[in-house]
Amino acid sequence: MASIISENLKFFALFFKSRDVMIFNGLIALGTVGSQELFSVVAFHCPCSPERNYLYGLAAIGVPALVLFLIGIILNNHTWNMVAECRKRGLKNCSAPATFLLFGSIVGRAVVAPVTWSVISLLRGEAYVCARSEFLDPFTFSDVNTLYGPDILARIPCKDAPAVVLPFREEAVRRLKYESQFLGWIMIAVVASTIFLLKCLQHCCSPMSYHQEAYWSQYRTCEKDLFSRTAEVHAKILAASNVKQFFGFVALDKEEKELVNEYRVEEAQPSPQWNEITGVYLYRENKGYPLYSRLHKWAKKLIGNGLDPEGREMALLAV
Repeated sequence: MASIISENLKFFALFFKSRDVMIFNGLIALGTVGSQELFSVVAFHCPCSPERNYLYGLAAIGVPALVLFLIGIILNNHTWNMVAECRKRGLKNCSAPATFLLFGSIVGRAVVAPVTWSVISLLRGEAYVCARSEFLDPFTFSDVNTLYGPDILARIPCKDAPAVVLPFREEAVRRLKYESQFLGWIMIAVVASTIFLLKCLQHCCSPMSYHQEAYWSQYRTCEKDLFSRTAEVHAKILAASNVKQFFGFVALDKEEKELVNEYRVEEAQPSPQWNEITGVYLYRENKGYPLYSRLHKWAKKLIGNGLDPEGREMALLAV
């Protein structure tokens, strides 16, 4: 029984590890849904005033989406890799389609939260009802033969709506929510179709087999984890050496002393090495052997391939 449980746990660990991007995007979407619900309950209050309704409704949908999009761009490591690549090498080793796809992958991750926010806002319908209420035509409702101005119609979404709009208020809100939810479902369909087509394009254009792509994904995860942990230890040991040289001693706990004694760090890596392993990396091969990262390429002493067509990095890094 214990072995069965252990094997199942390993299976689930591998499953989630191989789909870390999908799970991360799902968590972002769930967090956005929760934030949107909290915003609707606590912060959303339609001003019930002509022109202000429209601006407030659009702002409630668009401004948080824009902020979430910018946060997604900022928190994506590939953004800064691309900036470093442009600053150091000007993307000279990247083909135009690969550069476009890389930019698209950065944007693709960043739009998860804003699209979720916009879709939930439209499905709830409150912001849309607030924004569109003043533009309703009263004559489209049954038993209405009086022309009401925007100042009256703008108060339809509010609890203290005027008595003159009460006969058709429920129908007006229902109609606007229908329009809002229809737009929300259309957005969902468009996003789902786009994701499907992009995944098809990614696998059709990839120079690697499906299993090699899976291996590459595992390699990138392992390299990133090992590099991060090793960099932390290296920085700690180098800092301890410098502090000891300044003060004559360094205050370390037991575990840190073991690290300092086990690993010897003479000096920091020179800047040219950091520059070589920093930036955008697009899959390439050398004499038929794959190079999975800039660090892998540096380790093979294959730096500075220039603009030689044989050395161009052709395929987009899967993200």
